[in-house]
Amino acid sequence: MRFGLRQEFVIGGYKPADPNFESILVGYYETRRLFYAGKVRAGFTAHLRAEVFAHIKPLEQPDCPFVNLPNRQSKTSRWGEGVTPEDMKTLRWVKPRVVAEASFVEWTWDGNLRHAAFVGLRKDKRTSDGRRDT
Repeated sequence: MRFGLRQEFVIGGYKPADPNFESILVGYYETRRLFYAGKVRAGFTAHLRAEVFAHIKPLEQPDCPFVNLPNRQSKTSRWGEGVTPEDMKTLRWVKPRVVAEASFVEWTWDGNLRHAAFVGLRKDKRTSDGRRDT
């Protein structure tokens, strides 16, 4: 049995797929800078994907809001997935204004989420609440 951790994160981008997205890219604030934490693919129904997309699509911007991307040369590690310079060309960036809650197994050694799943949007939270729990 897996014991999941849960935390609020700020959505800073997404990987596009028809009709909306394959995954969202989430992060947390540390000293006013947004750090990438991981991709969230699991936990979405078609309805939830459409709802999240309706919130983030109008916030698209050309620049990556994460201060630590690209974060590695290798695409994947054993437990987490990095973002390569090649990936950066296909990802879409959004103004970090939407907070999502995600569950995950653990933080990897390189600071990414392991097995993250979407729990829900947190309209009651401010983006400044998206800080890494210790």
